[in-house]
Amino acid sequence: MRFDEAYSGKVFIMSRPTADESDVILYGMPMDWTVSFRPGSRFGPNRIREASLGLEEYSPYVDKHLEEVTYFDAGDIPLPFGNPQRSLDMIQDYVTKILDQGKFPLGLGGEHLVTWPIIQAVHKKYNDMALIHIDAHADLREEYEGETLSHSTPVRKICNLIGPENVYSFGIRSGMREEFQYAKESGMHMSKFDVVEPLKKIIPTLAGRNVYVTIDIDVLDPAHAPGTGTAEAGGISSKELLEAIHMIAGSDINVIGADLVEVAPAYDPSEQTQITASKMIREILLGWTK
Repeated sequence: MRFDEAYSGKVFIMSRPTADESDVILYGMPMDWTVSFRPGSRFGPNRIREASLGLEEYSPYVDKHLEEVTYFDAGDIPLPFGNPQRSLDMIQDYVTKILDQGKFPLGLGGEHLVTWPIIQAVHKKYNDMALIHIDAHADLREEYEGETLSHSTPVRKICNLIGPENVYSFGIRSGMREEFQYAKESGMHMSKFDVVEPLKKIIPTLAGRNVYVTIDIDVLDPAHAPGTGTAEAGGISSKELLEAIHMIAGSDINVIGADLVEVAPAYDPSEQTQITASKMIREILLGWTK
């Protein structure tokens, strides 16, 4: 599938009519084939788009309007239901095409395993890259109940590809003892529980570097985002996540792509999770895309 094909469904607010005139490609990855608890994140991308229609196009945080950013919502990649490996291959090919045209990839999940093929594609272009990972879960398992393709494994796979010393995790409050031991011994950078304060210390060390950012919505406390497959009590507030996004935007980090994953709308009849996610995407569009 080409990312510049016509899309007849709902689009994120103020999407440009074509990819040619856009610097950013917004795309969905409706996959939840490997989740370990509650499915439903494959419906996240479209509900985030729907929620965006209630947003103001202007952000008082950064004093910018969405008309100042050229982005095209390409819709969802048509992933084959229940086929993880084929889905991952399709995502990698899709993102490679976006990068080949010099555009910024901004993905909507879907489960967190979708970040793995994105990083494979991005790493081919930026072999000196680093990862900022904002999440409740370590995602450092090598397998889950014998299955290596699991949404609990992407960060471990990424460590193996780009080197654990280039992986920076924030907000982590859940995982096996072995995952935390790996983080401690491998040289990766893991900040437990909090995001903003440890991020402040790390950002200067990443100045000038090519950095991909992945955000799992479950980094937020379930009080702020109950609509996710594996909710974890004790999370950060939406205000703190916004502050983190703005800190990255105001830094000298070269953000080369991003995604926001694990919105599962069925578990939040209030729709506050997808409303929150859509606002985060607005701020990312205004702050991280040049």
